Amino acid sequence: MKLYADRVPVALRQLLVDIFIVIWIYGWIQVAIWIHDTVQKLAVPGQKLESAGAGIAANLADAGGKVGRVPVVGDDLTKPFTNAADAARSIAEAGQDQQEFVAQLALILPAIGLSVPLALVLFVWLPLRLRWIRRAGVAARVRDAPAGQDLLALRALASQPLTELARLGPDIAQSWRSGDPAAVTALADLELKRLGLRHGRR
Repeated sequence: MKLYADRVPVALRQLLVDIFIVIWIYGWIQVAIWIHDTVQKLAVPGQKLESAGAGIAANLADAGGKVGRVPVVGDDLTKPFTNAADAARSIAEAGQDQQEFVAQLALILPAIGLSVPLALVLFVWLPLRLRWIRRAGVAARVRDAPAGQDLLALRALASQPLTELARLGPDIAQSWRSGDPAAVTALADLELKRLGLRHGRR
């Protein structure tokens, strides 16, 4: 497996892009963490609401219990306290619901924020990088074999732009068909150069 090109400009460009991708991913992870922490702060009012509601409900229930001990009218006096305690519990539940909503939001928003940059890495950069690694690895294995030279030359004829092929001469295809070693070598070098590789040995 070949990770980087032989030619310094190409290898340097690949290395810089790889470093940029790592920094890019790290940066977006930090952004996602910041979004999560920021959204989590929105849960503070809900926490206070839950705490206050629960405290009021407990105090009202305790007061209602004490009032309920009053002879004759105790039951009638307890009902308002019970209703108020129920209302306070509803406030506490609303605070709890708000916290749960914020917790879900704190997971969803960072995930959305990460999805686009990670998708670019996974579906754009990574396939291109893997394709180069595969092609360069194969080219590096066959470049020193006589048959490999022919394969590289054929690949160049099939994929190189016509302007690049024309620079090798107007009869480069005919020369390759006739088995001209110089033509085969020139075409193979052209394909290796496209991949950022050098000829293994002359």
